Amino acid sequence: MRIGLVGKPNVGKSTFFSAATLAKVDIANYPFCTIEPNVGVAFIAARKPCPCKELREKLESDGRLEPVSPDDEREGSICNPRTGSCIGFRRLVPCFLVDVAGLVPGASEGRGRGNAFLSDLANCDALIQVVDASASTDIEGNPQDPAKTPEAAKASMSEEISFLSDELDAWICGILNDGWVRGVRRVQAEGEKGMISFLHDRFTGLGSSFQSINLAFDSFKKINQETSPPWDWTPSTLKSLAIEIRKSLFPIHIAANKADIAPKDIDYNFQTNGRVIPCMADMELALRRAESAGLIHYISGQQTFEVSNSENLSEAQIGALKHMQERLTQNNNTGVSTIIDTVLFEELDHIVVYPVQDENQWTDSEGKVLPDAFVVPNNIQAKNLAYKVHSDLGDGFIRGTDGRSRRTVGSEHELVDGDVLKIHAKN
Repeated sequence: MRIGLVGKPNVGKSTFFSAATLAKVDIANYPFCTIEPNVGVAFIAARKPCPCKELREKLESDGRLEPVSPDDEREGSICNPRTGSCIGFRRLVPCFLVDVAGLVPGASEGRGRGNAFLSDLANCDALIQVVDASASTDIEGNPQDPAKTPEAAKASMSEEISFLSDELDAWICGILNDGWVRGVRRVQAEGEKGMISFLHDRFTGLGSSFQSINLAFDSFKKINQETSPPWDWTPSTLKSLAIEIRKSLFPIHIAANKADIAPKDIDYNFQTNGRVIPCMADMELALRRAESAGLIHYISGQQTFEVSNSENLSEAQIGALKHMQERLTQNNNTGVSTIIDTVLFEELDHIVVYPVQDENQWTDSEGKVLPDAFVVPNNIQAKNLAYKVHSDLGDGFIRGTDGRSRRTVGSEHELVDGDVLKIHAKN
């Protein structure tokens, strides 16, 4: 699962990326600080408590495990995550983030990094566009005086949102135009089926599927007023088709960054096909670094934190933490974890499931408890999960066993959030 971070230069994409992943990247107040894309892993809390909570309760009720002690650093969790962590049954699961170089108007015509920027997005499942809610940068990312009113800030953000969509639309329209003669021949020979096959082939490199192309073409047919056959379509009709393909391939969600220095009472409702969430990436990065240094106890996504030992802090540090707490209270949280969580689990409709080798103990072959947590599409079938674990498991799939009910399930059994599954396969 890969989510691309995009937007014009100097809006805080690299800060957002670093805050979400704690990866060290260049952060500076000038355009094109990022040239090549940074790739990192953000760990996001699963929506449901880790199943090790149920396992612990069972072991305690059977007298095989003592109750949680007050000094337990993991607050009761007994699983052994291979990636991420689990404290207090809050299981963190991975999501790849791609921080792409800033995009300027005219990228589809070669400006900035041009099509190199656009190709960086090809393997992303969704995009988060980081925009400047404070309007302290112009459309090309150069510093300017911040907006003084909510209306001015919203107008600036609307311009940012529109220009990214326009560049992606122009890029996809160019790909469409380049092969349109061959596409028309397939339509003449095969009808609408030929059109779908052509579009799928044309955009396979951007991660298209027959489902996404069908959805895009169905949306296009609802708005298309052209009555002539495809070989006579006007450029504006092809542009309309490109827009629907872009919406299907690249759902764009908005991180309205620098919300802490933006004018108050901004209306964050925009005409976009994704979510809009105010964010404070600078603050998230500062809080996570303070947490790593042992100065505070902070859980990303929460609206408060605890100071570990105020006696070790300077007056400046105490003042900064007080200011950040006030901003957190006003905005509920920094928004960084919130938007990734929203995109991953709601917009992309993914869930977390736990494959195991022992359906009774919920362990792997080494006796590790629930070591793997897979982020997968909702209602994924058991055999498809087996392929995600290992291709040999998919090829040799026999059946699955539900870890809770011990019920045998077949290859087409659909999994739901929090499921624990034993996969049986031929050796």
